[in-house]
Amino acid sequence: MLSIDIRKKLGAFHLNVAFDAPREGVTGILGASGCGKSMTLRCIAGIDKPDQGYIVLDGVTLFDSRKGIDLPPQKRKIGYLFQNYALFPNMTVEQNIICGLYHEEDRVKRRRSLNDTLRLFRLEGLEKHRPSQLSGGQQQRVALARILVNKPRLLMLDEPFSALDSHLRSQLRTQMKQLLEQYNGAALMVTHNQSEAYGLCARIALMDAGAILTLKPPRELFTDPLSVAGAEITGCRNISAAKKTGEYEIEGVAWGVRLTASQPVRDGVRAVGIRDNCFSPEIRENRFPVRFTDETEEPFGYTLLFRNENQADEAPDICWHIPKEMKNGRLPDALGIAPENVLPLYQ
Repeated sequence: MLSIDIRKKLGAFHLNVAFDAPREGVTGILGASGCGKSMTLRCIAGIDKPDQGYIVLDGVTLFDSRKGIDLPPQKRKIGYLFQNYALFPNMTVEQNIICGLYHEEDRVKRRRSLNDTLRLFRLEGLEKHRPSQLSGGQQQRVALARILVNKPRLLMLDEPFSALDSHLRSQLRTQMKQLLEQYNGAALMVTHNQSEAYGLCARIALMDAGAILTLKPPRELFTDPLSVAGAEITGCRNISAAKKTGEYEIEGVAWGVRLTASQPVRDGVRAVGIRDNCFSPEIRENRFPVRFTDETEEPFGYTLLFRNENQADEAPDICWHIPKEMKNGRLPDALGIAPENVLPLYQ
C-alpha cells in the first residue's frame, strides 16, 4: 500500500496531492500535460523533495516533513519507468538489465535472475544488442526488465507508451497488461490518454491543476466524472453551462434544451456534459430537432457537427461520433439522449 499526502510549491504552481494506492491492480493518474502528474512520481521516487507531508510505502516512511525523514532514491525500492526509458546507450541489453541487480553480489544468482528475466520479457537473442538496435517496443521491455529484476516494492510508469507510434502502442498495451498482472506490488501509471487509463488501471485518480479531483474505478469515473475538468479530461466533448430546473431536470443553457437525468440533480450544478457517442435517432427521451453543419471522416467512423434549433449563436456546434456503417443514408432530423448519459457537473 502506498499512502501519499504532499504539498510542493514551484513558482505559481502548487502541488497538493493525497491518495492511497493498494497493492492490487494499477492506480492510474490521469490528467492533462502540466497538471503535476510527473512531479508527483518524482516526489515519490525521491528525485524531488516535497515542502510538506508524508509518503509511506508498505509501512515504511519514505518521506515525512515533520519527522525529518527523507530516504534517498536508492533506498526507496521503487522502480521508475521514464517516458524515454533511460537505457544506457553504450551498454548491451544484458548489461542494462544487470544494472538492476547491483545489490546482488552472488554471480550465479545474478546470472540466473538475468536469464529468467530475459525469458519473461521475451528478449532472448537480443542480449548483445544495444538500445539503438532495438525497436521501440523492445526498448520498453528492456527498461521494464531492468526495473523489475530488482523486485521493487512500487512500480511507477510515466507515460509508458508516449514514445511509440499508434500501432505499437496498441500492441504493447496488451503485453503491458499481462506483465503488470504478474507483478506483485503496488503500481502507479501516469497518462493523459483516456483509453490507456481505462484499459490498464483498476482505479483512476483524476488530476487537474496540481490536485486530485477524485479517485474511482474506471467505469464509475467515465460514467459520472462530477466536474467540468473531470469531464474534459475523460474525453467529453460536449459541455454546456447549466442550471437545475427540476429534481431530475437540468437545462443546457448554451444548447437551449432541458434534459432529464437518471440521477437527482443537486443544487449548485455548474454544467452538463454529453459524450459524443451518446446521441441516437432511436432514443425518444431528451429528444430535440437538429441541423447538421459539418462532418469529418475518420478511419472507422465520422464526427458529425450539428446544432439545436434553440441553440445560442455563440455556442459551439455539438459533436456526434458514429461508426461508418451508421452513415448509410439521410441524416436524422432529431436525436435523443438516454437519461443515464446526461452528466450533471458540479465543479
